[in-house]
Amino acid sequence: MFQDDPNEAVMPDYVSDKHWEVCQQLVAEGLTDNQATRSLASLWTITNNAAKECWAAKQQRLEKIHRQNEEEEEHHLQLLHDKEEATRLEERKKEKQEQIHTHQAWKAYAIRKLKVGDFCKLHYFTNKGLKDTKTAVLVAKPEALVMLPEANRVHTWVPAAAIKDPKAAAIIKDKHLSWEEFNEAAPRMITMMRVQDWPDNHIDMHIQFWSTLQNHHWLHSPDQLKQHTLLLYWSQQHHRWYLTVRTLQGWSLKELNQDLLIEAREEIFDKHLEKQTARAIQVSCTAMSILKPL
Repeated sequence: MFQDDPNEAVMPDYVSDKHWEVCQQLVAEGLTDNQATRSLASLWTITNNAAKECWAAKQQRLEKIHRQNEEEEEHHLQLLHDKEEATRLEERKKEKQEQIHTHQAWKAYAIRKLKVGDFCKLHYFTNKGLKDTKTAVLVAKPEALVMLPEANRVHTWVPAAAIKDPKAAAIIKDKHLSWEEFNEAAPRMITMMRVQDWPDNHIDMHIQFWSTLQNHHWLHSPDQLKQHTLLLYWSQQHHRWYLTVRTLQGWSLKELNQDLLIEAREEIFDKHLEKQTARAIQVSCTAMSILKPL
């Protein structure tokens, strides 16, 4: 079998001194010098043509084997991909079912809110919110809303599924959550968003928004008012986003709006100043009543 490509072979120069001895053997058989060199050239050509045919057949076999190997490898990779995809979908299905079972305690009201893409308070996903759900008494229509009074005498509508008795605690607003409760609730809400097949861009936006707040330097400030400002900003913008997400005025929460953040800070500081002023007046009035002569 030829190791080199016979198509690249060059016919020897049989007239040269290198091939004189071979030519003389043919001359001794009765050929002339010219006939001897032509015979050697013809023999080389015949042999080279045969080698070319063998080489071409060999290349065809190799190409066929290579093509078969590629097809088999492609088929093998496709089988692996299909298997991995099927496994991923099955795991996703199991994960989704596990998440649903794991979060059975979550209020049906909150789940329905997320399912249709409506605004939902983080309270439902805090440890306290989950505990309230687990201890709640089942009612005939858990989706029904019940009016409960808050401490400030403003009535709040809450899901009946959350009610154990008439003295049940009202739902905590997002802006009144602690950062500990915020960190409890945010990942759980993200999980339920995935369970309810929210668009990936909306889920990523919430993750980015919450990450930005958690990494903001105000959160690590010793001034608790600045920490509360971030929660107020979150609650305001999160609610506004829900109100506009289905309109042409919708926007992304990824980027913090510094102007609105400053407004939230001023609101927090103003309320704090009002409380301090009211407390000072109360202390002053108490002191005056004590010092007032009988």
